[in-house]
Amino acid sequence: MQPPLRKRSVLALSLGTALLISACKSSDSGSTDTSAADPAVAVTIEAPVADATVSPANGVTESTAADSAPTIAPAETDSDTEQASGLLGSYTLMDEEFGTMTTVTVDGDTRTIVSNALPDHETGEFPNDGNPNTISEQDASYEYPSVPTYVGAATFAMTPGVAVNGVKFEPATAETVTCASGETLRVEALQDVYNLGLDFNNAHVQPTGEYHYHGISELLADAYATDEDLVHVGFAADGYLMYFSKSDAYASGYALSADARSGTNCVGSGALRGADVAIDGTTPDGTYTSDWEWSDANGDLDECNGVEIDGEYAYVITDAYPYVGRCLNGEFTARGPGAGGAPPGAGGPPPGGPPPGGEPADAPSQG
Repeated sequence: MQPPLRKRSVLALSLGTALLISACKSSDSGSTDTSAADPAVAVTIEAPVADATVSPANGVTESTAADSAPTIAPAETDSDTEQASGLLGSYTLMDEEFGTMTTVTVDGDTRTIVSNALPDHETGEFPNDGNPNTISEQDASYEYPSVPTYVGAATFAMTPGVAVNGVKFEPATAETVTCASGETLRVEALQDVYNLGLDFNNAHVQPTGEYHYHGISELLADAYATDEDLVHVGFAADGYLMYFSKSDAYASGYALSADARSGTNCVGSGALRGADVAIDGTTPDGTYTSDWEWSDANGDLDECNGVEIDGEYAYVITDAYPYVGRCLNGEFTARGPGAGGAPPGAGGPPPGGPPPGGEPADAPSQG
């Protein structure tokens, strides 16, 4: 069962100014406006349930117990993608209930994200039967371009982006099935055969204690939703924005392969506990990355789950595979294990095998 939604208030400020937002409980469900120097660069995004207060900063008045989250009108724009986000400038997000602390600073052509990687919403219980790890505060930092450059190279990225709340998207896993006949099949996080301990946010925890998303979190999307269909949920490592479509308006270009799997004397690794796995002649069902094939005839999105919207390239997180795109089409600094190669399933490394460069360096039991 999904926990109740909470009201999320985030102020996006230009010129390096950041307001602190503290989530707290209040008995009043109404809302009042709070003045800002320029409504064109300061936006509050709300989603249903509890209230929030704004700490005094640069002349902004703190709301009282009788007030709810301040609302500051966004700049008027004709772009659907721009209307979907008030988080294009610098902002700081602090949630006292969940311990979230994320600061995003836009300086020139660079967007710097510094986060403790604690989500600003409810999570499942960790450790659990499929994941032995405990969520812990991190010291995460990312530098992405704020002015992206499209190159169309479809380059694999282990961490293709970070959510607006500072939690990373890492859709691939470390779990594999390796066959004596030479095949290596990478296990998908969102499948029904192996229990990798994901919670209702399509997320779980690495051995380092870092909580991360393998797909869309409904709580994340609902918290930052506006009246627009597109919800700005993250920043891709190449600088393009990441969205979720509430109406599922953009179809993935991936479909299950019609060819039977091959591989003999196969053994699972990591969380699969070295179990023997029958592979040869079995039918692709989405358990492994190699079960999927991309074609531009299958949907609206390219092999990286990207598409041009209102003249701007962007990535869309989908409810269908690949959920979060595994590659990027813009210029970016390839970081992390296996980063820099072509995406699996789209003319890249051997289908379902490790990302280019092999297993992740820390080989987490739950990737």
